[in-house]
Amino acid sequence: MVSTVPYGAWQSPVGAELAASHGGGPDFVGTAGDELWWVSPRPAEEGRFTLVRRRAGGPEETVLPAPWNVRNRVMEYGGLPWAAAAREAGGPLVVFTHFADQRLYAFEPDAPAGGGRSAPRPLTPVSSVGGGLRWADPVLLPDRGEVWCVLEEFTGPGPCDVRRLLVAVPLDGSAARDRGAVRELTDGRNRFVTGPRLSPDGRRAAWIAWDHPRMPWEGTELKVAEVSADGRLSGARTVLGGPEESVPQVEWAADGSLVAASDRSGWWNLYRVDPESGESTALCRREEEFAGALWRVGQRWFAPLPGGLIATIHGRGAAVLGVLDPASGEIADVAGPWTEWAPTLAVAGTRAVGVAASPRSTYEVVELDACTGRARPVGARHADRVDPAHYPEPLVRTFAGPGGREVHANLYPPRNPGHTAPEGELPPYVVWAHGGPTARSPLVLDLVTVFFTSRGIGVAEVNYGGSTGYGRAYRERLRGQWGVVDVEDCAAVAVGLASEGLADPARIAVRGGSAGGWTAVASLAATSLYACGTVLYPVLDLEGWTAEGGTHDFESRYLDWLIGPWDEVPALYAERSPLHRADRISTPFLLLQGLADPVCPVAQSERLLAAMAGRGVPHTYIAFEGEGHGFRRVGTVVRALEAELSLYAQTFGVTAPGVPALELVAT
Repeated sequence: MVSTVPYGAWQSPVGAELAASHGGGPDFVGTAGDELWWVSPRPAEEGRFTLVRRRAGGPEETVLPAPWNVRNRVMEYGGLPWAAAAREAGGPLVVFTHFADQRLYAFEPDAPAGGGRSAPRPLTPVSSVGGGLRWADPVLLPDRGEVWCVLEEFTGPGPCDVRRLLVAVPLDGSAARDRGAVRELTDGRNRFVTGPRLSPDGRRAAWIAWDHPRMPWEGTELKVAEVSADGRLSGARTVLGGPEESVPQVEWAADGSLVAASDRSGWWNLYRVDPESGESTALCRREEEFAGALWRVGQRWFAPLPGGLIATIHGRGAAVLGVLDPASGEIADVAGPWTEWAPTLAVAGTRAVGVAASPRSTYEVVELDACTGRARPVGARHADRVDPAHYPEPLVRTFAGPGGREVHANLYPPRNPGHTAPEGELPPYVVWAHGGPTARSPLVLDLVTVFFTSRGIGVAEVNYGGSTGYGRAYRERLRGQWGVVDVEDCAAVAVGLASEGLADPARIAVRGGSAGGWTAVASLAATSLYACGTVLYPVLDLEGWTAEGGTHDFESRYLDWLIGPWDEVPALYAERSPLHRADRISTPFLLLQGLADPVCPVAQSERLLAAMAGRGVPHTYIAFEGEGHGFRRVGTVVRALEAELSLYAQTFGVTAPGVPALELVAT
């Protein structure tokens, strides 16, 4: 039986707890001999992450029980947290970072119990100064008795009192109590570095470096140095990249040349680079992206295969996996249902392993046999507890923005096999602004989206100007225009939905987190298009965000690009900040904030509340103890989703079944 019920009031099998428990997905895949390894989220276990392994032909196994949390805080967003190496006897050796103390640990999962051998042992010392010592993007070198990685070392109490360098940590544990036993490979002159890549003969190392005020998608340098017999680096030189050229990844080919991604053509394409001369040759020149924004060190979009082939994630908008033949420039894409591949890729022999999803499936580990071209999922899938008939049928759309510019968006219309809306009723929609803002919303199945669409509320994810996936020129639209272009593009999608008769113009909301939270609040202040808004851990005050202690070091100069250098356009910092335009907000909103957020501090949200006091605008503020930038605990996500749905139900004039009422306060 199909019942006629107003949009937004449909009964749904996707509860907030189910949506929250499916949050996240596998990440940072890798190999140890024939074994596959990856990081897996555990939302129900206080949001921790664990290591998972899959032996050849065997089932998936959890390697580290609670309370081990395989994650680090390098650049606050974290980087690759583990590495493993196969050994002839005794099973693999694994090193990983533990979130609670940020130390680097070694672990032998197959070692017999007793004498402490089966427990992780620390390799690095306990932190003491400011943010302490943080480690990421490790390269395990058992023959050298070391693990090479990125060290983020705080030198004072402030978030910008920090240096980053490449280091060698001894595997014998001698540095567990002695910082001096950590051997420094680089001199710390570059503010940011990625993990080293050793040449096949071990005689050279390559890495990526950049400095303030640039972000890694603006300009980076590919560095190469010689590796001496005692493992030291010398003669470091730049062979690719610069202030206006982004090189987000480099790998060594079997012949001793380098393969790197660069956006020198306006698109992140792949190049072969001579490590001596720096001479580069395009391997496949296309108006597509073969890499992306390096938000976390250790992300990988491509990996060389035996015989000279390259497994590569590429595309315009959506990113798919293919095998590139550099000799011909031809790519054979993987067959299968997957339409989006995450920036994590590993190779073992002729196998390439990544993480992929589609509009009908959440992210899962997928293995490609490059010899046969056959791809198959190898990780345990989430139990299918939802009838796929409740999944939305998404649409990829391009809307017209100001001046006729293209605005890309993913639409998820309401869908529920048990309900239909009254004749003539148009559905409500929520316009989602992604974070970053240098990022992109992928077209994949997400039960948080289904939580709303299965109740009769459509979702429109806007990849506004500044988003990745569409070339450097599209990203550059946001340069100096943050708070303008993103707001205009979201508005263009909202207007387009209404003018095409896809959405009720009186029931369109806006929602965003982090940089998307900025866009959401700025949209509420700039236009009357939206009936209400949901704001998660937002940027609200540019002057406060850039001030000493305002945000973390990685993004402390981001506004030079997004707005303009402070000393050149100081007035814009106040003019654009939503906090200074709070008097223009007249619609209800929900504000959600983690109290341990180092990126968008809680003080900004509190200042917005103070600015709204006495204005009579209905709103609710919910703060979550122990949550940082992005919510990871099931309980947090459940409460946030239910509050958000209640906001929409009240604003749109419907009753959301089974959801606690949110108290909106008009002070």
